[in-house]
Amino acid sequence: MIEKELIGIIGLVLMLMLLLARIPVGLAMVLVGITGNYALSKAVSHLRFQPYLEQYKTLLWHLFSSYQLSLIPLFVLMGYLALYSGLSRSLFQGIAVILRPVKGGAAYSVILAAAGFSAVCGSSLATTAAIGKLALPELKKLQYEKGFRAAVTAVGGVLGILIPPSIVLIIYSIIVEASIVKMFQAAILPSLLAVFFFSISIFITLRLKPHAILPKILPKNIVSTPSPMPVSPLSKREQRKAIISFIPLPLIFIIIFAGLAFGFFTPTPTASIAVLIILIYGLLQTKHNDASKGLNKKRLLLSFEDSAKTTAMIYFILFGAEVLKGFLSRSGLPAYLAEAAAMSQLNPWITLSLILFMLILLGCFMESLSMILIVIPFLWPILIDINGGNLVSANMASFGMNAEDLKIWFGILALIVVELGLITPPMGLSLFIILSFDKSIRMQDAFYGLLPFLGFELLRIALIMAFPVIVFLLL
Repeated sequence: MIEKELIGIIGLVLMLMLLLARIPVGLAMVLVGITGNYALSKAVSHLRFQPYLEQYKTLLWHLFSSYQLSLIPLFVLMGYLALYSGLSRSLFQGIAVILRPVKGGAAYSVILAAAGFSAVCGSSLATTAAIGKLALPELKKLQYEKGFRAAVTAVGGVLGILIPPSIVLIIYSIIVEASIVKMFQAAILPSLLAVFFFSISIFITLRLKPHAILPKILPKNIVSTPSPMPVSPLSKREQRKAIISFIPLPLIFIIIFAGLAFGFFTPTPTASIAVLIILIYGLLQTKHNDASKGLNKKRLLLSFEDSAKTTAMIYFILFGAEVLKGFLSRSGLPAYLAEAAAMSQLNPWITLSLILFMLILLGCFMESLSMILIVIPFLWPILIDINGGNLVSANMASFGMNAEDLKIWFGILALIVVELGLITPPMGLSLFIILSFDKSIRMQDAFYGLLPFLGFELLRIALIMAFPVIVFLLL
């Protein structure tokens, strides 16, 4: 290792220290990138600082004029329109009415409502917050065990990181220059597999631990409701109203999923159509429902305002990532790590397993978007190198696939393990969100409640590693 690689490592350590000090991610990236490049210019004579600074005259324009990035504000706006229109509430109420006869119906409703809301939100933390606020009070009133209700809402929330149109999935695609359409298509079956496994986990838990749910039989006309008021019977008219409010929602999901999965639309038109449909849905809800649902003027303005703030935050993080990437590239650290991995003679599958384990650990401490932007530029050259290079054919590659397929397969695996990190105690961010909503739940309770779900997550990772066809079946 020579001096410039050492500067790269120091820059990474400084980056982690700034993040632990709660400095905003984008700002931390910019600070480390600029100061790191200045240090490189002093240590290595041919790496001049002035030409490096001059590139920022055009970098912002070239970065944010990308057609692919136009997806981000559209999907962010779609998520906020869905949130403020009461879509998550309608989802939860409608599914709960349908699943009322099923033992543990409220728990299954959380998973299905979270999956549905993820399909119009694109953010795991936003999904966790929206579903947690609605579902936790209901599960508590139905006297679900503390750890079980925390686990169900936490795992439901993290579905948002993988289910299209995931913002993190879009960013990953841009970083590794993969097709966004193919990444969306590849994510559909693993996402459905997660919903299936989480539902199986609920079923097994209720069979093995009947006390996880209130054993007494509730009156037939009581349904799961996300209202913060005590559980109360719903009349036939109110039940019909809940189901009618739910009916348009599958149409939205079918348009998004079918349009992407079967190539009817490219992502940007899909996002535009979805925004329009949810906007119409929200306006109709305002006309025909109570004050808790629909897009009135205030909620519509809040949707636009929050979308602008979130998009600006994401764009600034993207700019910071570009600055940091420039510093790390000039330091030669990614190339050095790729060469070291190739020289280590480790089995490629062991290397991949170590990388995934590292992502799980980082996911316990870092927000998913920030982690993908910081870590993937390091990991991708290593994987390409141990796979045999950019031009290797599938039958000669270490992982049995060419570089384009590796981008997609590894991207799905990476987001699943990041998702796992978000719910892994003691520092999982999604888990902290859930615990903040219900102070009576201890971390220990949540940990024991999560164990079956974590086991099924590891099984899903193993299946996708062993059978990559799960990822490529819809491509």
